[in-house]
Amino acid sequence: MTGTDQLAKHRQDLGAWGEDLAARHLRERGLVLLGRNWRCREGELDLILTDRARVVFCEVKTRTGIEFGLPSETVTEEKAGRVRRAGQRWLREHRIGWCPVRYDVVTVLVEPGAAARVQHIEAAF
Repeated sequence: MTGTDQLAKHRQDLGAWGEDLAARHLRERGLVLLGRNWRCREGELDLILTDRARVVFCEVKTRTGIEFGLPSETVTEEKAGRVRRAGQRWLREHRIGWCPVRYDVVTVLVEPGAAARVQHIEAAF
């Protein structure tokens, strides 16, 4: 395996670990997980949940440091637009008529020698 392949594998593993942690964090706060890593041509939905009042589409960002900015800063307007479009497709494909929707971001910051920090930003975009 090349160095590039190893780096890609590390990022995939880190991302999956962060999504697991985010899902657990949200379930502990009463949300119910409906799906993970749902893909369509518009993009990918990391976590799909409900708080029993609305559907919550959640983007998860996991980082090992802040030298390139906070994890939440990586959710650009372009990324938010892709998540919104993917969320609308998910609702159509699951035959869910009109219902309240919220778009959240959960960040997971993992720094050496410290416990992972999880931040849940409701209605982030």
